[in-house]
Amino acid sequence: MNEKMLAGKVAVVTGAGSGIGRAICLTFAQAGAKVACLDLKADAAEETAASCGSDAFALHCDVSSEADTKAATATVVERIGAVHVVVNGAATDDCNGTILDIDAQEWARVFAVNVMGAFLMSRAVLPSMIANGGGSIIHIASQLGRVAAPARAAYCSSKGAVIQLAKAMAVDHAHQNIRVNALSPGAVETQRLVLRFGDMQTARRVAGPKHLLNRLGQPEEIAQAALFLASDGASFMTGADMLVDGGYTTT
Repeated sequence: MNEKMLAGKVAVVTGAGSGIGRAICLTFAQAGAKVACLDLKADAAEETAASCGSDAFALHCDVSSEADTKAATATVVERIGAVHVVVNGAATDDCNGTILDIDAQEWARVFAVNVMGAFLMSRAVLPSMIANGGGSIIHIASQLGRVAAPARAAYCSSKGAVIQLAKAMAVDHAHQNIRVNALSPGAVETQRLVLRFGDMQTARRVAGPKHLLNRLGQPEEIAQAALFLASDGASFMTGADMLVDGGYTTT
């Protein structure tokens, strides 16, 4: 894709410290954007920002905290200007279990980050984005927001909610030139898979064949999809859930 697709744009990426979030930050920076790299882990966010170059900086942010999202947004606007693009990529690790296995506190924690985080970050940024004439908001969802998997009740439910949040926001803010889309990856080679399967080799062996392409995705592949949704190339796209899942949901 064009290296300057986001030239002059300001982007905020949550969950920027690793995996898909880090890949999105790097891709956006290469495309010419100024990137605010937000993560609960400040050191990880700093590493991402350093890799992105001089037009990126890191901020500690707990997306489940309204105070944090407001403060981070104010800092971004003060330092690099009004926001054009938001990627809500922050997600918490979730334990396996049915609703009989997961206690209410664990359920609430998953929703606090995966869903409330997208709500709070979007809510904090929208006034600046509206005043600036519009922009693009991207919620990182999952193929498991569309189809179920055993013992993933909390995760599947939260990602389904994120997809619906994107649709509802698209309806509410289209007249303000705000595009809102979900981006749903399949299983991607990140640390989250290592935590779930024990090691990447096992993840590839078990989860890879569940995709029509018979492999796991790479963070950079999801980042390219995010770049499209953030760019003017997707100017007629809103309220959609963009699947980049290697064919997982096809059968």
